Amino acid sequence: MKKILAVTAVLLTLMSFKMIEYKGNEYKISGTISADFNGKKIYLAETVDKSIKKLDSVVVKKGAFTFTGESEKPQQRLLYIEDKLEDGQIGLFIEKGTITVKVNTQDIPKSVVGGTLNNDALNKLNIIIADLGKKEEAFKDTHFENFNQAKASGDIETQNRIAKEYEALTAEKNKSYTAFIEQNPNSIICLELFPIILNDQNAKAKEIKPVFDKLPAESKQTEMGQKIDAYLNQMLVKEKAMEATEVGKKCPDFSAATPDGKTFSLKQAMGKVTVIDFWASWCGPCRKENPNVVAMYNELHGKGLNIIGVSLDNNAAKWQGAIDKDNLTWYHISNLQGWDEPIAKEFGVSSIPATVILDKNGTIVARNLRGEELKAKVLELLNQ
Repeated sequence: MKKILAVTAVLLTLMSFKMIEYKGNEYKISGTISADFNGKKIYLAETVDKSIKKLDSVVVKKGAFTFTGESEKPQQRLLYIEDKLEDGQIGLFIEKGTITVKVNTQDIPKSVVGGTLNNDALNKLNIIIADLGKKEEAFKDTHFENFNQAKASGDIETQNRIAKEYEALTAEKNKSYTAFIEQNPNSIICLELFPIILNDQNAKAKEIKPVFDKLPAESKQTEMGQKIDAYLNQMLVKEKAMEATEVGKKCPDFSAATPDGKTFSLKQAMGKVTVIDFWASWCGPCRKENPNVVAMYNELHGKGLNIIGVSLDNNAAKWQGAIDKDNLTWYHISNLQGWDEPIAKEFGVSSIPATVILDKNGTIVARNLRGEELKAKVLELLNQ
């Protein structure tokens, strides 16, 4: 299970303000604070390389402060009180219009910001984040210790149950983020949510890409927008490959060069049970798993098990060296193109080791089994 982390959130309440017309890209930050802070400075700052850089400052007078300026585009900024930087900062966007700030001096990160498109959207998002954070904290308090105990004792059933529950919580979180994006497509905050959503191993590009495509052109044309678009397109290619080679589908034939330079195909490797093993000489987990595969092959090859290894190496000598050193006596092929290996791409393989298991008819019956699970499936098929 992925490490369960508490979500740290800034709770900002949605507020509505009467808009006034501004020339060009002028903004005004209009803040209120306890009169106890009269004479204190409020700093406007930005984050640069994880450090806070001061940009401007004003003095609190009669429980109020004001910043004015221009910004060609919405930009993230911070406010903090003189001598209270460590007590927290107030996040906001400088952008055309009146940005209102109501400082909570008891809990500065919970100060209320609003008044403009992105600041109002930020308020909405942080309300969502705060709610999800409470749920994640509750989950951690309930399950974190139990998961560690189960891991220490080898209780796989409990580990899997807790992991499934956490996956459901992650799905709920991403559903909330997706709904926020759909409701606030014009806010630049939306772009920052896509990496969070895409970090979920169960995320599907075919579901996320249509949401991204509805964002305005100016968002999609930013550097981050272009990176997200490119990543989603890569995911779509992989998902189509996975769908074409999912369990129940007929396995497509393929061929490549053997270590001695001859062309060899899957069709030639077929047995009563065939395992396609994606690996590489440089892959530590692959090499660690090889002794188990060798033992299984030596035991069951005579009963109809065949294996064809597809290497993601790009160095022929290292590939051959690993085959010899690990005593891998089954069939081997590779185009020696590393992660650009076309056979791996055809099967949507993006991490190794990876396996595809075929029955005697060439139908895909399982994927990504290893160790005892792999051997059990092979035995099941051999006994049919």
